[in-house]
Amino acid sequence: MAIYFPLVALLFFVTLRRVEHFLTHHPVGYQPGPEWTLPPNGEDVWINVTASERIHSWFLNSQTPDTLGTVLYCHGNGGNLTNVAWIGGELTKAGFDVLLVDYRGYGRSDGSASSEWALYADGEAAYNYLLQQRGVRPEKLVLYGLSLGSTVAVDVASRKPCGALVVESGLSSASEMGQHSLPMLPRWLHFLSKNKFESARKISRVGCPVLVSHGTLDATIPVTQGRKLFAAASDPKRLLLIGNGSHNLAGEAGPEYLPQVIGFLRETLSR
Repeated sequence: MAIYFPLVALLFFVTLRRVEHFLTHHPVGYQPGPEWTLPPNGEDVWINVTASERIHSWFLNSQTPDTLGTVLYCHGNGGNLTNVAWIGGELTKAGFDVLLVDYRGYGRSDGSASSEWALYADGEAAYNYLLQQRGVRPEKLVLYGLSLGSTVAVDVASRKPCGALVVESGLSSASEMGQHSLPMLPRWLHFLSKNKFESARKISRVGCPVLVSHGTLDATIPVTQGRKLFAAASDPKRLLLIGNGSHNLAGEAGPEYLPQVIGFLRETLSR
């Protein structure tokens, strides 16, 4: 046993990390197709994140004469920015400029999906691009995160000034997700995970108005985690629970969902 225990422990650790990565990232790389046709109001944007790696984004210009603000949209763990381009389009119709970001390893971005720290660095690089290259004022900048992207939005908002934060179908922490996704793994072993995603702890440091939206029937990230995020956030804050809503609220909760988010943003940024 003394001989085999270290080998078994190492195998368990490596397997756990592989399972964690599989559950965290489902990137879809670039493959030429009509979905990659740049919208008429869009621009290709490349943002440096390291000396040798860039992330790819689409900057979508507002379709109204007066721009209300700029939304930095951080999508979930699957697909790439083409899957959420329609959401960006709806936001531009409502008067917002939108930056849709692909993390490293997603879409046309360089590198590979690796860790939460890389995600945060990608989000911060996109934030800096908007302030430094586009001249966006922090009070007119919205950080909007969906699912895994909510961890990016919360992290950046906890460290940088912004006008509003939208947390859609967000997770409270990696440990809470581990308890949900891997209930057979004892909680005391969660310290072995690579990612922490301590959004419930970080959101308390966010200084702007916060909207937390969650579907009550979300099977991917339980609504209890959304409630935990809302409880930890400071005022002013708003909780938008969608009855019978699933994980992908914008696409599945009906046509009344996005207008409620847009209404919150208009009210917040007009103050």
